[in-house]
Amino acid sequence: MDKNSNIIKFESLVPMEENINVTNNKFKKIMLIYSFALKEIETRINILRDEFKYLYNYELIYDIKTRIKSLESIISKMTRKGYSITYGNLIKNINDIAGIRVICKFENDIIAIKKLIKKIPEVKIIKEKDYINNPKESGYKSHHIILTVPVNLLENITYVKVEIQIRTIAMDNWANIEHAIKYKPIHNVKIKN
Repeated sequence: MDKNSNIIKFESLVPMEENINVTNNKFKKIMLIYSFALKEIETRINILRDEFKYLYNYELIYDIKTRIKSLESIISKMTRKGYSITYGNLIKNINDIAGIRVICKFENDIIAIKKLIKKIPEVKIIKEKDYINNPKESGYKSHHIILTVPVNLLENITYVKVEIQIRTIAMDNWANIEHAIKYKPIHNVKIKN
């Protein structure tokens, strides 16, 4: 059997115009497939990290963090961007449902990490955003890569989008503070004497 004959589009797994319903199996299946994509790219990046350390005796990648965007965050982002809450818009327009953060010690390491990620077989780069040379007004810095990862299901292969953010430890600390200020409610805590 030709390997390419069982490749299907991720969008074909659900009715694209149907509104998202978190209580049905369609939503659960989509989120499960995003988690598979995340595991796939995390494994590949961990192999790069371990091999690089073995070959060069240098810790190029300091830490790796992963997350699947919560339903609340997905709906909030779709609403903010003016998308109707359908499976089609979720898959086509929200690129960071599956996210992986690759953290290094030095800014020069980001270039090496980008090159290694681009060499991963069967991964397709869709888009890059360079917030290091072009930081956001808030001071946020990071290099983002949106790519698709092959996910081997029982009967098919599908390509799923994952967002990779590459940044230094210092950039990661700043991003965490910025995110807390922007998206989390500020609590005024009063401590009694």
